Amino acid sequence: MAKHSTYAVAAILAVALILPAIALAARDVAGIKRGFVVQGRVFCDTCRAGFETPASTYIRGAKVSVECRSRITGAKTCSFDGTTDHTGTYNILIADEHDDHEICESVLVSSPESGCKTVLRGRERARVFLSRNNGIASDTRFANSLGFTKDTPLSICTQLLKTYEQYEV
Repeated sequence: MAKHSTYAVAAILAVALILPAIALAARDVAGIKRGFVVQGRVFCDTCRAGFETPASTYIRGAKVSVECRSRITGAKTCSFDGTTDHTGTYNILIADEHDDHEICESVLVSSPESGCKTVLRGRERARVFLSRNNGIASDTRFANSLGFTKDTPLSICTQLLKTYEQYEV
């Protein structure tokens, strides 16, 4: 009887010690092969406010790139292209990890909308971190919204922008 309980204790200890090590090793191998998805939206600043408002629309068919460049030389190391869907959302697959030696950003390329093709200054690029060495568990990286400015603001914008004035500090 004691012989069986000794084997049982040894088996339980082996499982308790070996399984976590196997799981960690499998996680590391899987981490090397996984890529990332960079997700963001592209909007049209219909009020020329410089930011998204309730009157902003989202652009279908806008072209966006995720570009990485060397932190030291500034030279582009890679680029991945994408296009927005009917909600103005892009999902760009990034094949590999880009560590601390690179700076990666989502960058506006073009808008298909006539009358909303001018890049909104300050909203033409958004930094994304494409490394697993930062505590983020998800493989999806969310970029800030990128924007174009409408050539002529909508008629409702005057009233809409007045609502922001009452909140000025």
